[in-house]
Amino acid sequence: MSKDTPTLKGIPIVQSGAKYQTDAGFSAIKNGVKSRRDQAPVERGQKPRWLRAPMPAGSGFSNTRRIVKEHSLSTVCEESMCPNIGECWNAGTATIMVLGSVCTRACRFCAVDTGNPKGWLDADEPRNTGRAVALMGLEYVVITSVDRDDLADGGASHYAECVREIKRQNPQTAVEALTPDFNGVEEHVALVVDSGLEVFAQNVETVKRLTHPVRDPRASYEQTIEVLRFAKAHRPDVLTKTSLMLGLGEKDHEILQAMDDLRAANVDILTFGQYLRPTPNHLPVERFVTPDEFAAYRQEGLDKGFLEVVAGPMVRSSYRAEQVLKKNNVGLAVTS
Repeated sequence: MSKDTPTLKGIPIVQSGAKYQTDAGFSAIKNGVKSRRDQAPVERGQKPRWLRAPMPAGSGFSNTRRIVKEHSLSTVCEESMCPNIGECWNAGTATIMVLGSVCTRACRFCAVDTGNPKGWLDADEPRNTGRAVALMGLEYVVITSVDRDDLADGGASHYAECVREIKRQNPQTAVEALTPDFNGVEEHVALVVDSGLEVFAQNVETVKRLTHPVRDPRASYEQTIEVLRFAKAHRPDVLTKTSLMLGLGEKDHEILQAMDDLRAANVDILTFGQYLRPTPNHLPVERFVTPDEFAAYRQEGLDKGFLEVVAGPMVRSSYRAEQVLKKNNVGLAVTS
């Protein structure tokens, strides 16, 4: 740390897009994407009224934050700057991120830090994750993770152990795993699918044409769909799920084609949400999709045969995940 690095109470403040040294001893980029001189300017004007989320506060939020910190957990709620963190944490739910908080990939929509952990793993993470779920008293939990291309199996065995430990300590808790693509290696995907979970998710993120530059070059539209296809064929009793962000420049016919491609892979559940630019270093928002447009996309998906389609401006892939099987757009149809 240089003498010019800003601090808060003696703790270094790392600027978005800057390189820093992690506590585990390897370097990473804050918020995942390096700052560049040619980055697109920040959007001007206010966001639409339907995109306003309250500041996180309340006893439930404070209690969940305490549990997360005490057990050295990472959450995608924090790492990805999710706007729903207040609502979810006040409800006593959180999406727990395993395999650390530094991703080996650098998708241009994602605010998770990126770097090369060089094989580092927290051996206590499975036990701590299971214990935290017990303390929160969760009936349904979403476990996600960073990509770990530095590990031989992409972290699949560690991920599976986290799921098994949750089930061991919380036999009645339903588990949804929102996973990396494990480079499409079916053996590694099977390790997670067979770990005792109820829902297997892998996000296609955007339409085929926009996969690059939206996603890291190591990810692909086809690979994600093949992972989802394999997971469903391998364990037909496990629900499969994916998510698309809207507002990145996709066309209606491309959204419909993505739905067809996903249904051809027997994907059960699809979610749609508005892309929001996490920092000026990330991709700009091309359009704000209206609630009525989200409702229309949801109906198109239902007509195509998805078990459920969750759609709305503030929807994220794990938003109100425990309510998906109620088939009422996780309550948004009656609360918005």
